[in-house]
Amino acid sequence: MSRFTTPFGYDSTAAEVIAGTDLTGRRAIVTGGASGIGVETVRALAGAGAEVTLAARDKVVGERVAAGIIDSTGNSKVYVAPLELADRASVRAFAANWDGPLHILVNNAGVMAEPLNRTPEGWEHQFATNHLGHFGLALALYDALTAADGARVVAVSSSAHLRGNVDFDDLHFENRPYDEWTAYGQSKTANILFAVEAAKRWASDGITANALMPGGIRTALQRHVADSLTPEMQAVWDNYNWKTTEQGAATSVLLAGSPLLDGVTGLYFEDNNEALPNVPGENTGVAPYALDPEAATRLWETSLELLSK
Repeated sequence: MSRFTTPFGYDSTAAEVIAGTDLTGRRAIVTGGASGIGVETVRALAGAGAEVTLAARDKVVGERVAAGIIDSTGNSKVYVAPLELADRASVRAFAANWDGPLHILVNNAGVMAEPLNRTPEGWEHQFATNHLGHFGLALALYDALTAADGARVVAVSSSAHLRGNVDFDDLHFENRPYDEWTAYGQSKTANILFAVEAAKRWASDGITANALMPGGIRTALQRHVADSLTPEMQAVWDNYNWKTTEQGAATSVLLAGSPLLDGVTGLYFEDNNEALPNVPGENTGVAPYALDPEAATRLWETSLELLSK
């Protein structure tokens, strides 16, 4: 099968990839929409006419961001709802308060390279937030997605998935030494595997699901990073070709709203195109284990079991 490509690339912005697209009547949720590329994802979708709900841990901050987006786009249908992804009750409450169809779900929120932290269930916090929270949210909103007749689910992953496969024998670092980057990488691999399995399970419902690497963008996501960089990683960090937040949001917005993606599902994108296979030693492309259909099914079933307890 040939690689899926678009006219857009590394430097394209969120506004550019959605230009000329009318999303009037479409309803979207963007998790983590109050900071970083989430803000620009909300802005671009709202600018194209969509009704957008900004899901944020801090509702006050979210409302301030939403007001700015309403001012800049002229679209008054930008709303805010509280959501703490690592809290199952919060995820259930958010979904229970949603009414009507949902056309676009952008699983954007996340935590990166944080010191060891556990949820009350004992789950490693990065895996709980980045994967399990979004997995539970998507399942809880499944009926709304189905009702949309052509919904899209977008999973924001990272090139950091190259740092860690999913360790099914020790998901929560109970028996292996904790490493913040290995844990982050595992959670980002899980984001891709989720999209692979959702694409398969939900195809008959008209739901598509894709994952992406947004690029390197300096945002609050990296607040823990300075304490975890080795000298070698610091050198790479200092010389990295960083994207702006507008560029970083582009691939998310492309997958969420562009007509170019109609019917496209189960893929991993970077720089607005389907990613090439990773070359060992390089920090681009997609690892084969992240697209493994057997691992995707196993992760789905394991996640269901965890959330049922």
